Order: sequence, then structure tokens, then C-alpha cells
Amino acid sequence: MTTSTIPATFGLSTGKAGMVRLVGVLGIIGGILLLVVGGLGYGTVSSQLGEENITVAEDASFLAGAPVVGPFSAFAQADIINHRAMKASGGKTYAQLEQDDPTRPTVMTASLLRASLFTSILAFGVSVFATAIGVLVGLFGWSILTLVPARSKTTTV
Repeated sequence: MTTSTIPATFGLSTGKAGMVRLVGVLGIIGGILLLVVGGLGYGTVSSQLGEENITVAEDASFLAGAPVVGPFSAFAQADIINHRAMKASGGKTYAQLEQDDPTRPTVMTASLLRASLFTSILAFGVSVFATAIGVLVGLFGWSILTLVPARSKTTTV
């Protein structure tokens, strides 16, 4: 006769232990998928920004001259764009400018460029978040598999 043995501390039946192990396996698979998706997302945004050949302006407060390929360089470029637009408009935002103000198109373009850069920063953040959650979910899955061992078959006479 064959029986399954599970550590008594868990008090799980064979069926329940199997389900818990399945959750552990799914956690590891989900974690790996999140890692891959997060990495691909980050890489895609970085390569797309890189293809634009944007360089952080020399008068930026930080990362001057750096290629815009990551969240910090994108933020540095968005910051200097805002600084220049505010200087050109006398400190007014696009919404505050009169319809016939000659700087309005410049400020609008600056606003659109900043919005695009901030969207890429957000995409970087979501990618890093997905990757971090992937690590956490994978570790949870691994922990479950470690704590609930596989069924071992023993023969009793």
C-alpha cells in the first residue's frame, strides 16, 4: 500500500498539498513572465528613445550632454524644456498665454515634448514595478514549494 507523507506541521491532505504546490509553481511561472515583460518593456522604451537621438541639453541642471535613453535623462531633458519654455513665455504656461501670443506655439510644442518624455518616464516606472513584482511573486512561489515538499511515496508492509 502506498501513502503520501507531508510534514505534520502543515496538516494538509494530499490533495490540498498538491494545490498549494500548484500555486507555488504558478507563482514561479508568473514571476518569470513578469520579469520578462518588465525587462522587455524597459528595453523597448529605452531603445525607442535612443532611436530619436535626443541628447540632454548642455544647460540642463543634471546629466547635461547625456543621451536620452532612460528615466533620469528623460526627466533632465523635460526639465530643461520646461525651463526654456517658461523663460520664453515670461513665466506663463500654455493655458495662461493669450490666443495671439507669438510664444504660444513654442510653449505648446514644449508642453507636448514634456508630456511625451513624462510618458516614457512612466513607462520605465511601470516596467521596473512589473520586474520587482515578478521577483516578489517568484520568491513567494519558490517559498511555497520549499515549505510544502513534493509527495513522497512510502511502502508499508
